[in-house]
Amino acid sequence: MADLLDTRAAVRVVDGRTREGTDVVVAAFDRFSTEAVTALRAVTAKLGKPIVLVTDRIEEGGLAAAVACRVVAILPRSAATDARVAESVRVAASAGTGPPPDLLDRLAEHAERLHREMLAPSGPAAAALSSREIDVLRLMADGLDTGEIATELSYSERTVKNIIYSVTDRLRLRNRSHAVAYAIREGVI
Repeated sequence: MADLLDTRAAVRVVDGRTREGTDVVVAAFDRFSTEAVTALRAVTAKLGKPIVLVTDRIEEGGLAAAVACRVVAILPRSAATDARVAESVRVAASAGTGPPPDLLDRLAEHAERLHREMLAPSGPAAAALSSREIDVLRLMADGLDTGEIATELSYSERTVKNIIYSVTDRLRLRNRSHAVAYAIREGVI
């Protein structure tokens, strides 16, 4: 990045170990992994300057971490020409108060998707569960095993297992105990 930016008259590259003269930090990673986040957090703590990030892949949750590390622009490595990087640095230096609207829009979309897929998979819990599923969860909470639940509800054991799998998979629950805890917390049983 230093060689790429050094060719631009409007950009002055300074030693990465100094604070003087640093207006913007340019960081490049093959992928924005947890190691990259750790490195950026250290740079943010040391310099506290806006960051232009050049990377090809951002891991799940990386967008929020990037914003927390004061990343104000993200460029794909394949598109990181000297002109584009220099322009991003210029914009970041002049408006380095916060992330640009397009980055905030992407972050908002990410948060909305997470909410939709994980926090509110199918609306209110009672509407998300059928009466069969609620009956199975109630009997599980009472300590019955799969065979006993099948006998009590006149289902086959395979049907009970399918109901349990359906609930845990759809609501992204880890196991039977988690499913029962979820149903109790939501007031379904």
